[in-house]
Amino acid sequence: MGILLWYPFPIQRVPIRLARGLGNMTAEYRWFAAFYLIIFFLVMPISIFGLSLAGRQVLVGVGIPLMVIVLFAIIVNMMQKKCPRFLPTVLHTWDFLPKPLRSLAIWDHVVTVSLGFCGNRCCCCCKCCSCCNKEKDEKVAKGSVKSLQMYANPAMTKDEDVVNSTYL
Repeated sequence: MGILLWYPFPIQRVPIRLARGLGNMTAEYRWFAAFYLIIFFLVMPISIFGLSLAGRQVLVGVGIPLMVIVLFAIIVNMMQKKCPRFLPTVLHTWDFLPKPLRSLAIWDHVVTVSLGFCGNRCCCCCKCCSCCNKEKDEKVAKGSVKSLQMYANPAMTKDEDVVNSTYL
């Protein structure tokens, strides 16, 4: 039923685009997957349940302004991509907002520092430590580490092993 509902026409393939966007975000910011799960599967349901216990007026009074803000952001994003000429000049980009509201790069720094990935000692698990990057570059230069691009296609690992064995 899901395929019949979402897949017949390209304009209906919204879940595929959303999943691709979430995957790209998670690939760039590793902590974002945990944040997404905690917010959308723990915090939001508990908040909505708590607001519903407070009464219908409270739920509507908080829910409708939040829905209006989300719908406004979605409509402005779509108009920025499709028809920016209809937007006021201020809304052509989100540059008028403070950087933490329009970029996850600052939050990435806050999360990695607060979790201790980039403290005084080298953790060798993050991309900001210069000593780890030098060691990885030396291993790649020596050929001991295969490039990460080939792991997208498992067949390439077999091809590389065959090529290496024929030339050795």
